[in-house]
Amino acid sequence: MDKRRITVSVISEITTDQRVIRICTTLQEMGFDVFLIGRAFGNSLPLEPYSFHATRMRCYFKKGIAQYAEFNLRLFLRLLFCKTDYLLANDLDTLAPNYLISKWRKKFLFYDTHEYFTGVPELAASPAKKRFWKRIEDFIFPRLPVVYTVSEAVKAKYQEAYGTPISVVRNLPVPPPPSAIQRPLSWTGKKVLLMQGMGINQGRGGPELLEMMCHLPADYHLVYIGGGLLWEQLKQKRGEWDLEDRVEMIHRLPPGELKNYTPHADLGFSLDGFTDENFLVSLPNKLFDYILAGIPVAATPLPEVKKVIEQYGAGFCLNSRIPKEMAAEVAGFLSDPERVRKARENAVTAGKELNWNREQEVLIKIYEPYL
Repeated sequence: MDKRRITVSVISEITTDQRVIRICTTLQEMGFDVFLIGRAFGNSLPLEPYSFHATRMRCYFKKGIAQYAEFNLRLFLRLLFCKTDYLLANDLDTLAPNYLISKWRKKFLFYDTHEYFTGVPELAASPAKKRFWKRIEDFIFPRLPVVYTVSEAVKAKYQEAYGTPISVVRNLPVPPPPSAIQRPLSWTGKKVLLMQGMGINQGRGGPELLEMMCHLPADYHLVYIGGGLLWEQLKQKRGEWDLEDRVEMIHRLPPGELKNYTPHADLGFSLDGFTDENFLVSLPNKLFDYILAGIPVAATPLPEVKKVIEQYGAGFCLNSRIPKEMAAEVAGFLSDPERVRKARENAVTAGKELNWNREQEVLIKIYEPYL
């Protein structure tokens, strides 16, 4: 019997979108024929040999509303003529063409919303853009047959607004193999602080973490791995503050390579702020990446994040995002060997539960009726 094909679309960089890769891999293993469409960027990493089919579309426009309009038009035309049984849209910025095609071609549509999209800080500064996306969401969301998201808090926001049944599939990582590299030489003898992820943007604590280094001793070493809208600004500030020797910036890595670095850090940071609706309900990928790597977490006490850290004892929540006060809290934690040891042990224990091998069971239950 022919496999049922599901066409998945996302506007992000495929190679670093761990959620999309995990979900496509699980769907392929279930018996679907998965075809993933993403976007190509100028500095895109090569596609890996995934178990599913993957392709990327290169757009002429690089930013602003024009990039979204061009991508959605190209995606619409691609979906209009592709052979498929089902559609899976990832986030609001791919939903409109998927919804239109699902109606015109009578194809069943799944929707994975990775965040509370209209609450992101990039839209808070532009009321007109926020209204535009909210109108699309208001029209389509109540008509969606199957929706799932990343946390109970995001689910609650959407159910309050639309009353739509929603499942929760958390951003839990695949258990990593043992690290294939030794601790990098630049990290030897240092207390290594790590912030990873492709969303090092406004409101996510990147600049505060950098400034914190001005208040810590010379044996503290900060590492950013990933990218984001503030990447170049952080590089500039690093130079201005004479921190080049103490702050390392490693641009985006494929998930497999990233997992070689994370276990060698002493403390992982998740510093989303309280000023935006999306952050208040978020449950970041990096939180679980740190836990599965067996390293303690330092995080701002956002409700969903605080719940995980306190439940498993895998780190601590910061009382402040003021750099000098953060420095005192971090130094206090890392200077207490027993506290660090316990947090590491708890992270290892939590990782046996908080991983994709378990979480994918929720996804399988969502899709099994459609095989």
